[in-house]
Amino acid sequence: MNSLPLKLLAWGIALTLVALPIVGVLNGWFASARWPVRHIELRAEYAHVSAEQIRATVENHLANGFFAVRLGDVQKAVMELPWVERVEARKQWPDVLKLTVYERQPYARWGVDRLISRSGGLFKVPGADAMQGLPQLAGPDERLADVLAFHAECLREFAGSGLAVRAVDLSARGSWRLTLASGAVIEIGRVAAKERLQRFLDVWPKLASGAPAPPVYVDLRYENGFALRWALPGMPSTPPTASAPPDEQVRDG
Repeated sequence: MNSLPLKLLAWGIALTLVALPIVGVLNGWFASARWPVRHIELRAEYAHVSAEQIRATVENHLANGFFAVRLGDVQKAVMELPWVERVEARKQWPDVLKLTVYERQPYARWGVDRLISRSGGLFKVPGADAMQGLPQLAGPDERLADVLAFHAECLREFAGSGLAVRAVDLSARGSWRLTLASGAVIEIGRVAAKERLQRFLDVWPKLASGAPAPPVYVDLRYENGFALRWALPGMPSTPPTASAPPDEQVRDG
């Protein structure tokens, strides 16, 4: 009758002796020198993140050996590098760690110091202010998707017009403003923004045929028309700071 507890105790000790080495190897307590990670294979674009940066970040997680490498920790560490959007990591027996690193692809500027990736996310990186050729978008963060959609629509609508959109701004009160590559400003307002813009583009070919250059200021915030200002010889081409027309004051607030 007393032999059963002794047998259970013996089995428990035996299982512990078997499991302890396995747990120790998996946690890097010992045998890390016997099964080290000797090779790191990288796949990346290296447009903004260097191989040296990635390797230096990863090597901090390899000291405990092949079996103790936690892929989730490696991915998280590499994700913290500027410009990194996504990381895939896997181990290959007996001594290889394979990483595929996907960099963020900048689509546009957002506000003063942030960028928008092509996947639609906001991020901040050193040196972003020195990047050239990106459209300038701005607005409340929670309206990012609306600004992106309106910018895409503007690109379609302005195609073939001879006018190029450089910036799209959505104010906190919901008023739209465009800045063209020429520096001209188009005030659209809050009410029926797409319809007002289309009304202007419909008549723009006739206006352009009789004008030597684009206007410096276009105000679309009227119910039945719009106002334009052209640069005069010897006059600065900076668009004026104008109050909203009566229709906009009443309907847009």
